[in-house]
Amino acid sequence: MNACAKTFVVFDTDSHVVEPRALWETWLDPDYRVLGKTALWREEGPINCYLKVNGRVFRDRMNPNIPRHAIWRPGMTWDRIGELDPGVRHAPTPGASDPAARLADMDAMGIDQSLLYPTWFAEGFHLVEDPDTARALARAYNDWIADFCAAAPERLFAVAMIPLQNLDFAIAELERIARIPCFRGAFIRPMYIENRYFTHPYYDPLWAALERLQITAAVHPGSGLWNPEWTSHAPFIEKMKDRLSQLPLLREAGGGPGAGGGNGANLGFSPTGELGHPLAPIISPWLDNHMFVGAALIGFTVMQRYPDMKVVMAHGKASWMEEVLEKMEASALTTPLLHRYPVRTDTEEMWEEGRVLLGFDAEERLIQRLPDTFEAKVVWGSHYPRQEATSAWDAIDTLTGAGLSERAIARMLGGNGAAQFGVTLKAAAA
Repeated sequence: MNACAKTFVVFDTDSHVVEPRALWETWLDPDYRVLGKTALWREEGPINCYLKVNGRVFRDRMNPNIPRHAIWRPGMTWDRIGELDPGVRHAPTPGASDPAARLADMDAMGIDQSLLYPTWFAEGFHLVEDPDTARALARAYNDWIADFCAAAPERLFAVAMIPLQNLDFAIAELERIARIPCFRGAFIRPMYIENRYFTHPYYDPLWAALERLQITAAVHPGSGLWNPEWTSHAPFIEKMKDRLSQLPLLREAGGGPGAGGGNGANLGFSPTGELGHPLAPIISPWLDNHMFVGAALIGFTVMQRYPDMKVVMAHGKASWMEEVLEKMEASALTTPLLHRYPVRTDTEEMWEEGRVLLGFDAEERLIQRLPDTFEAKVVWGSHYPRQEATSAWDAIDTLTGAGLSERAIARMLGGNGAAQFGVTLKAAAA
C-alpha cells in the first residue's frame, strides 16, 4: 500500500493539547481564578517550569529547555529529539494549543480526525482536593476545549474532564457535556482519588451514567511524576531509579553490589552516576492500565454489571492484555469465595464480549505478529505532540511491512476508534 494514497480514513484516538494560561485567566469562572491557580496550575517560565497542585509546587524532573510533552512535530524523528541541545530553550509545538496549527500538522501526518486529551489536567486534575474548585476547573477546561474543536467540528473531538471529587458534580457535568457535539468521552485517570480506587462501589453511579448517556470512558494514565506516592507508581519508580543511579559511584569507590571495577557506562549512566531521564513515563502507563482492567473492569465486575458501557484504555499499549487474561483465568476460580460481587470465571470469554478497546502503538511486535487476536480490540493513537509521537504514515508503513492487510490496518487506524467513540468517519478535504 502506498501511504501517500491511503484509501481509508485515519482517526487518531490519542493525541494531546497543552492547556494555555488563558484557560485559567479567561475561561475559568472569575470567582475561582485565585483558587483555581492554587489548586492546579502549570508555570512555564524562562528558567523554571513546575506543576502546582493544591498549593504545592512540583518541579520538573526533566530538562525544562526541552518540553517533551510538546516537542514533536511533523518531520521530526525520535533521533532528532534525542540530539536536541539541552542548553538551548526549545519552543513547544504550536499545534499543541492552537487549532489552526493543529489541523495543518494533522494534514502532514495523514490524520483525518483526532480525539484530544489534556496534558496538565491529565496529570494533576484528579489530585485537586476541593470539590467546588474541581467543578469550576472542569467546566473551564471543557468550555475551552469545545471552543478549540469548533475550529473544525468534523475533524476535532475531545474527552471531557469530570470532577470525580464529587459524584453529584461529576454526573451533572456528564449531563452537560452530553449535549455538546464535540465530546465523545469522559477522561478517567486510573489512580486513587480520595483514597478510593475504581474498584469501590462509590463509582457505580459513574458507570451507570456513562452507560446511560452513551459516553465512552476514556481511560488514560499519567506519568505521575508530579504526584504523591500513594496515588501513583511513578514516585516509587523514580526513587528506585535514583538509588540505582548511585551504583556506578559505589563501584568506583570499591563498594556496593558487583564491586570490582567498571564505571557504569555500559548501564547508560552519565559520568556522575545519574540517569538522564525519568523511568516512570516508560513503565507506569501500562502498569496503571493493567491494574484498571484487571482489578476494576474484570475483578470487580464492572464489565459484567454495565455491559453496554464503552471503554478505551489509551496510551498504555495493548500487548500486555494477553498476559493479564492468562493470569486471571488461572486465579478467577478462587475469587467468588472472597468477593463482594459474583465474578465469572471465564475471563477470556468475558473480555471478548466486553466493549473495551486498547490503545496501541504500531511498533508493538505482538500486534504485528498476532493481528487476528488484536484487530478488533485495538485503536491507534499518535501521542502528538509528545516526544514519542508518530504519524499515520509511520503506522501504515510499519503495519504494511509486517504483512497486515489493508482491511485490518483500516480497522486499527480508524474504524475501531470511530465506532467506539461514536464518530462518523470522514476524510479530510484535499
